[in-house]
Amino acid sequence: MTEKQVISRKRVADHGEVLTGKREVNAMLDLVKQETERIESRFLEPACGTGNFLAEVLERKLGVVENRYRKSLIEFERYAVLAVSSVYGIDILEDNVIECRKRLFDIVDRRFSDIFRDAPKEEFLNAVEYILSQNIIQGDALTLKTVGENNQPIVFPEWSPVNGNMIKRRDFAFRELLDHESTKEFPLFSDLGEDVFIPTPVKEYPLIHFLRVADAENK
Repeated sequence: MTEKQVISRKRVADHGEVLTGKREVNAMLDLVKQETERIESRFLEPACGTGNFLAEVLERKLGVVENRYRKSLIEFERYAVLAVSSVYGIDILEDNVIECRKRLFDIVDRRFSDIFRDAPKEEFLNAVEYILSQNIIQGDALTLKTVGENNQPIVFPEWSPVNGNMIKRRDFAFRELLDHESTKEFPLFSDLGEDVFIPTPVKEYPLIHFLRVADAENK
């Protein structure tokens, strides 16, 4: 079956939308293969479309999770959530964002169901769905703002595991992270003792169990 890389001529004309084929996606990701297989490494696709790149990244990460933790439900859930929390996307078209979130969600659901057929999964999948709703954003990567009636600066959450089953969420303005990358005044990480760039979060949330991340907004 031939891959569909153009949805419509109008979308190409209006938005320059041409979807990247699976062969090209894998060839490009193989250039950073080690990173794609590191569960916690973060990936951002600024024009994610329906998620061709992010889906393959997530498949690779979950492959590692499955190989390491398939014998433990709680370990699999913990590291699968970490894998999901490490992929980010922006797209200007709402239907692409909806499809991308669903596609990534379905990948996780399928992996879980294949391994833990009879295990309850509602709480786990609720956490996955919520994280994807925060990480895959309808916005314009050129203006660095969301798309819609009330445009706002794009903000991305950072999800950091703490003390086993707990997770810490901090939100960062996308513009601030890009401004640092463009100036390169300080390194992001340093082992030599010199000054480092530490971005300031626009919001912090209390520690919460990784399966209940959606509840943090209400605390």
